[in-house]
Amino acid sequence: MLALRTVFIDRDGVVNEKMPEGCYVTSWNEFRLLGGVEEAIGRINSTGLRVVVVSNQRGIALGRYSNEDVQEIHSRFQNLLKTHEARVDGFYFCPHDKGQCTCRKPMPGMFEQAVAQFPEITAATSIMIGDTYSDIEFGRRLGMLTVLIEGDPERRKPGTEEARNLADLRFSTLYEAVNFLLVGRQQTNQLT
Repeated sequence: MLALRTVFIDRDGVVNEKMPEGCYVTSWNEFRLLGGVEEAIGRINSTGLRVVVVSNQRGIALGRYSNEDVQEIHSRFQNLLKTHEARVDGFYFCPHDKGQCTCRKPMPGMFEQAVAQFPEITAATSIMIGDTYSDIEFGRRLGMLTVLIEGDPERRKPGTEEARNLADLRFSTLYEAVNFLLVGRQQTNQLT
């Protein structure tokens, strides 16, 4: 079993409801938390694991919303989590369009930003939970265990079938994935 220390989580489609293709969550008013997310993150926190959110936010490059809008969403999400005794340890997002940077998943830039803030993070002790091919490829390129959240069939991006084949594990929700991972981790800890 993986010596898990850090859980990397994509945002749209994993934490909150994904907008239809070509549309973006531009404000807190459009941010719809998916069921069980607060509990899932709280369970991760309770085991001493770090939670890091990594999110491509191409809508910034397209002028649909700003860096400040994303930061406000993350701040309000963090405040909501606190009411459930949960927290995200770090939020990282890529504001660029395709091909303009090294931080847009599947490139490693957001992982490198997290390591700069938390030097003890390693890919070997991390897992990536996402709902798109770029999320799974991001984790695979770095050598992480990968989990695909299959989510709403109506909102899946192109490439989901390839992501299903590439991912190590597949679940319908973050809550299901976390329950599976933490049960395995607790059983491993009991054996050592």
